[in-house]
Amino acid sequence: MPLTPEQLAVAREDLVRLDPALARAHAQTPPFEWRVGHRGFPGLFRMIVDQQVSLASAASVWARLQAGLGEITPETLLAHDLESLKGMGLSRQKASYGQGIARAQLDGTVDLDHLSTLDDEAAIAALVSLKGVGLWTAEAYLLICDGRLDVFPGGDIALQEAIKWADRLEHRPDTKAAYARAEMWRPHRGLASHLLWAWYGGVKKGQIVLDHPLKQTSAARETAGNQRSP
Repeated sequence: MPLTPEQLAVAREDLVRLDPALARAHAQTPPFEWRVGHRGFPGLFRMIVDQQVSLASAASVWARLQAGLGEITPETLLAHDLESLKGMGLSRQKASYGQGIARAQLDGTVDLDHLSTLDDEAAIAALVSLKGVGLWTAEAYLLICDGRLDVFPGGDIALQEAIKWADRLEHRPDTKAAYARAEMWRPHRGLASHLLWAWYGGVKKGQIVLDHPLKQTSAARETAGNQRSP
């Protein structure tokens, strides 16, 4: 289950004790709620619909699907052909992915309603076995829709960028480096994801002023160079 506001506050303090490099993100980011999405088929399908489009476009397509399908379930999605789903705003590829996930749910290949009975690694393996579900989608689903507390979507560009800010790096870490960096945050990797997302979002919206790490790094090098000079 997602953490309550009180639990989030305590966990944030624990996280900063684990990694003081996150103290700036913690200090600059106001309280936030754990992001929660629908579990099961609707939650995973919504993640597919939302990918690679703006939030406004995704919301518009989802609203058209709700109007066209009524309740969004495997059965209602499979009751329409791909052309009908395209008429509701889905791309043919996303419609095909959605129907494939719907069939897997109905025939028991992947039981999204009881995914919580699997540990993180087994749940991720089950999800990525579905066509159209990559590692980022699987991890984000477990974090947001399944409420898991120690999942970190290392391929997320926003998280990688926030790590760069936290560590005052010149370059954004790649996916492998992001996963490695997150190891020290166990068992709070899910919270670290939410904190870094909130910090990143605040900066991008202009609500948080971020001192430029490259300038600081350059200044530090210059100072060090001066100290080494005779």
